[in-house]
Amino acid sequence: MHNQSSDPRSTHHYVSKPINSNGTIDWSDEENAIWHHLVTRQLECIQGKACDEYLAGLSELNLPHDYIPQLKEINRVLLDATGWQCVAVPALISFDRFFSLLSRKQFPVATFIRTREDIDYLQEPDFFHEIFGHCAMLTNPYFAQFTHFYGKLGAKSTPEERVYLARLYWFTVEFGLLNQNGKYQIYGGGILSSPQETVYAATSEIPQRVEFDPVEVMRTPYRIDILQPKYFVLQNMEQLYQVTNQDIFALVAEAQRRGLRAPMFENKEIVNDEFR
Repeated sequence: MHNQSSDPRSTHHYVSKPINSNGTIDWSDEENAIWHHLVTRQLECIQGKACDEYLAGLSELNLPHDYIPQLKEINRVLLDATGWQCVAVPALISFDRFFSLLSRKQFPVATFIRTREDIDYLQEPDFFHEIFGHCAMLTNPYFAQFTHFYGKLGAKSTPEERVYLARLYWFTVEFGLLNQNGKYQIYGGGILSSPQETVYAATSEIPQRVEFDPVEVMRTPYRIDILQPKYFVLQNMEQLYQVTNQDIFALVAEAQRRGLRAPMFENKEIVNDEFR
C-alpha cells in the first residue's frame, strides 16, 4: 500500500519522476537496466507459482524486458480489459487519496524504481512492484471489481475501520494465494514482485495457509518487513469478487467484537529511524 512509512534500512530517499509534456517518463539507462534485471529474474521465479489469471494478464500487458514501459502503454491494455487506469503519484500518498483513486478505477503508481542497493527488498512500492506485481491482475474482472469496491469502502470508512480494511487489502491484493491446479498459486502483488517471498509463499512448509475468511483476515495482525507467517487462500477468484456482495462494515464490526488474533511474530517499533 502507498501509505506506509519509508524503510528505515534504506539510505535512499525516493522521489517519483515527473511525466513530461509528451506524457512519458524519462527513465535513465541505469533505471532501464535495473528493470531488465528485476523483470527477467522474476519471470523465471514465478514459473509454476503464479496463478493462471496473473499469467494471462501478464501476457496481455506484454511488458518489455529491456526498458521500463510507459504508463500510457499499460493503460491502453487496462482500459480495454476492465476500465482501469494507472495514475502517477508521489512515493507516498495519504489514505484519503489512495481510496479515492481506487474508487475511480485509478491505480496509484509511484514513478520511481529502486536502486541496485535495494534490489532485493524495498518497503516503499516502486514502479516495478506496482506494474509487474499488480497490473496483470487488474486485467481480471473479478480482481478489478474487488479493488474498485475496496476503494469505495475505504472512501467512506472511519480511521478505526480503515485499520481493519488495511488487513483485508494486505492479505488479498498484496499477499493473496489461490488453491489452483492442485497447489498453492499466487495472485498477490507483494509476493509476485519478490523472489524470496514467491518461493516461500508457494512452496515452503513454514507459513500457515488457511481458508479465506474476511472476518479472520481482518483480525490477523501483520508486519510489512518480514516474510508472512500466514496466508489466506481463495478457492477461485470469484470468491474474492463475492466479497463485494457482503456488508463489509458489518464484518468489520464483527472483527472488532472478536478482537485481534495474537501476532505470529515479534512486535517491533521504529524508534529514531531504527527497528527496536
